[in-house]
Amino acid sequence: MDEKATAVVDTLKNSHSNSDNSWIMHHIQDGDYLDFTPLGKIYLPQDLFGLEWLDITRHVVFLFIVSAILVFLLIRSAKHYKKSLVPKGVVNFLEVLIVFVRDEIAVPTIGKGYEKFLPYLLTAFFFILISNFLGLLPFSATITSNITVTATLAIFSFFVIQGGGIMKNGFFGYFKGLIPHGIPVLLLPIIAVVEVLGLFTKPFALAVRLFANMTAGHIVIYALISLIFVMQSYGIAVVSVGMALFVYMLEILVALLQAYIFTMLSSLFIGMAVHQDH
Repeated sequence: MDEKATAVVDTLKNSHSNSDNSWIMHHIQDGDYLDFTPLGKIYLPQDLFGLEWLDITRHVVFLFIVSAILVFLLIRSAKHYKKSLVPKGVVNFLEVLIVFVRDEIAVPTIGKGYEKFLPYLLTAFFFILISNFLGLLPFSATITSNITVTATLAIFSFFVIQGGGIMKNGFFGYFKGLIPHGIPVLLLPIIAVVEVLGLFTKPFALAVRLFANMTAGHIVIYALISLIFVMQSYGIAVVSVGMALFVYMLEILVALLQAYIFTMLSSLFIGMAVHQDH
């Protein structure tokens, strides 16, 4: 191997031995810079306005970018329909996804009254979808691989679920409906605890599922690429790059699938809360 490749290998070994986290996690986790390797890094401002907690990180930057793209696309679609009911270009593609979320997710899982929850479901679906696909681009970051982002999305779903159930069944009626009919009195305390815990395990599962799936794919890709340096052989490069490209293609499918799963499960939980008697 030449001197440059040897230096890269030594850097990888040193970074692995001198820290608790591997170099793979270093590339996946959040940071106070934008990484444009091999061009360099752009460090982001910290402690804005003298506030120690107000820091701009890599994931925050891409959170703003995703939000801007989401607002731009949806506002553009809304303005287009005010002028013409015939969709064209990007608006046509967005309409396909909007109709899919409405007819294949909201209507089957919520049923009557789904219109109230469709705006949230569409927002969550497009936000996750854009975040996932943006994270597949070079020099970008996948914000859905940050547990705080997925937890925030799950918290929003939690409040929408509880709010929908309370609005439909009333405050006491909703929580009373959590207890199945015909349960023996002696089992009521246990069932009540289980049902209350179930209210929180649902959003917890939403957050962890999205976070774990988006993180796992990136770890696998970095691990396959690292084999070239760990084994210190160019011969393994063909196999490693080929397998990494295959996993990358799977990541495209996972990006779409995870947006669908999060939205579908949120809609399903909303439907269960709203229609407790079904």
